[in-house]
Amino acid sequence: MGGFATSRPASLALASLFAFLIFFAFLLAVGAERRRSTGKVVPDEYDLRSYCLYDTDASTVYGVAAFFVLLLAQTLVSTVTRCLCLGPALSSRGCAVTAFVLSWITFLTAEACLIGGSVRNAYHTKYLGYYMKHDLVTCATLRKGVFAAAAALMLINLVASLVYYWSYSKAATGGFIKHQNEVGMGMTDYGLDKGDSGP
Repeated sequence: MGGFATSRPASLALASLFAFLIFFAFLLAVGAERRRSTGKVVPDEYDLRSYCLYDTDASTVYGVAAFFVLLLAQTLVSTVTRCLCLGPALSSRGCAVTAFVLSWITFLTAEACLIGGSVRNAYHTKYLGYYMKHDLVTCATLRKGVFAAAAALMLINLVASLVYYWSYSKAATGGFIKHQNEVGMGMTDYGLDKGDSGP
C-alpha cells in the first residue's frame, strides 16, 4: 500500500506540470493575438509609389514559442501514457477513448493555427508596390482570431488530456490492485489446501 501512496503525488505533480505548460502556451497565444503585426500604406518620400509600413513582429515570436510549448506538453502526456494502444485496456471506456481522440484533434488543430498564423504574420508586402508598378491599396496582414482559436483549443486540449490521463492512471492502478488481490487470494487458497492435505 505504501507504493500506491507514493505514486499519487507523482501523478498530481505530472498533471500540474502539464497544466502549467498548457496555460503558458495559452498566454503566449493570447499575446500573439494581441500583438499581431499591422501594416499601413505610406508614400515613399523618394518615389511616387507607396509601400506598406509594418509594426513589430512580436506575434510571430509568441506564436512559435506557443507551438513548441504545446508540443512539449503533448509529448509529455503521450510519453507517460504510452499512447492508447500501448497503455492499459481502455477500449471499453468510451469516456477515455473520446478524451484521447479529442486531445489529439485539438492539439493538431491548435498547432496548425499557431504555425500557420506565425508564418502568415511574418509575411509582409512591404515593397510589393515597387514590383507591381502601382500603388498599394491594402497591406497583407493576419486576420483576427487565428491565435485566439488556438488558445481556445488549448483549453479544450487541457481538459481532454487530463480526463484521459486520469482514466489511464485509474485503469493502471486499479488493474495492479486487482492483480495483487488475486495473487493474495491464490496464495491463501494454496495455503489452506496445503494445510488440509496434511496429516
